[in-house]
Amino acid sequence: MTMPVTDITKDPENLTLTVIADFPVPQQRLWEAWTDPRQLERFWGPPFAPATFTHHDFTVGGRAEYYLTGTDGEKWNGTWRFTAIDPIDSFEAYDGEDNAEDDNLPAAMRFAFETTAAGSRLVGITRFGSLEAMEETLPGMEVGIRAALPQLDALLAED
Repeated sequence: MTMPVTDITKDPENLTLTVIADFPVPQQRLWEAWTDPRQLERFWGPPFAPATFTHHDFTVGGRAEYYLTGTDGEKWNGTWRFTAIDPIDSFEAYDGEDNAEDDNLPAAMRFAFETTAAGSRLVGITRFGSLEAMEETLPGMEVGIRAALPQLDALLAED
């Protein structure tokens, strides 16, 4: 299996992290994986900290609530508040806006989906609230992304 992540760009000046990943499936199929909580659970968390979604109201103003479970059973809560949805093309959300114990959040996320000659592309952009938040969050986030997205590739290959 090839690595779906084709580019990760850190832009400290604009406080963004951009992830580009390509998949050999139609754009509609990629969109469905990102908008269905049962499919999200299969790849949102890395293999060493899988996600469980307990609530998923995929509407503008709606929320998704989930937790990641570490190998020792430790749990980390996460939330998204959806701020924009353009079916099969993109959605935007605030990540962890009510996560009071983590000063690095909220972060604004935008996931865009495009058709390519070989299938489809995900362009994920995370915008951080400060350079400090970005620098503190990025190392673990990049490890998680590189571990999680191959799981999405495997999920999509099942069809």
